[in-house]
Amino acid sequence: MPVTIDQSGFEDLSPLELLARQVVEGFITGLHKSPFHGFSVEFAEHRLYNQGESVKHIDWKLYGRTDRMYVKKYEEETNLRCQIVIDGSSSMYYPLKDKPSPEDPDKMTFSVYSAAAIMYLLRRQRDASGLSIFNDEVVLHTGAHSSQVHQKRLYKELEHLLDAPENKSGKTTSAAGALHQIADNIHKRSLVVIFSDMLDSDASRDELFPALQHLRHNKHEVILFHVADKKHEIDFAFDNKPYRFIDMESGEEVKIRPNEVRAGYREQMNAFKSELYLRCAQYHIDLVEADINLGYKQVLLPYLLKRVKMH
Repeated sequence: MPVTIDQSGFEDLSPLELLARQVVEGFITGLHKSPFHGFSVEFAEHRLYNQGESVKHIDWKLYGRTDRMYVKKYEEETNLRCQIVIDGSSSMYYPLKDKPSPEDPDKMTFSVYSAAAIMYLLRRQRDASGLSIFNDEVVLHTGAHSSQVHQKRLYKELEHLLDAPENKSGKTTSAAGALHQIADNIHKRSLVVIFSDMLDSDASRDELFPALQHLRHNKHEVILFHVADKKHEIDFAFDNKPYRFIDMESGEEVKIRPNEVRAGYREQMNAFKSELYLRCAQYHIDLVEADINLGYKQVLLPYLLKRVKMH
């Protein structure tokens, strides 16, 4: 069953809202052509039937179309609170581009459009969304609400991240302190969705994992999207010619040939990733490697699967 995009009301949408809507509608259409067929179009109004429940609320028409049993959901069942947390430090604007776009993003553009798409899904499902932005401190923290006015404010804040040249250098990261503060300010059990490259200083890295644990200690469900340009930041796949690398946060420079340091760089990066995976597994945090060059399905599908598990 194809999904059509309702054109009515588009004039009331900001460019970011419009693109988020298109991303989501395209994603839902793609689900129909995947092994997740039957999971999508009705997800805003249904949840999977759990064995032992009363059968009186099963949608038998949907069962006939999908061969899966879904229970009709009522408004009070859909009230999920989701706090979206975005790392606003300068390293998130890598790789530097004159005009990053959803098709050719830097890490910030990828994170913003991913967050906007999740917000659109939340609104569609009558769920509440909040937004937190941090660099070396918490720059923004809102509560989670479901009103259209509130969501439009969040889109405005996201749009500011896209068009903020002052953030592209000199904004350092202190994720540990920021996540502790955010955890203290989310007062009701929520789904916390974090977009970050996790490139914190070595001095504060030991403090980062307790901050993630703090979120789980407060009974929140957490998805951490580790955002990276995999080819360059993880694999260090640069041509073997002299480069001048500049730290976007500190401004420090180093001149090297990639072949001279690639093996050591990969070893240290893999060690950090392994520790991150281990700690997240220990704390029951969903860790998703999000390569900015692989599109938004890698973000939207884990979000939807997590939401289903929470209901």
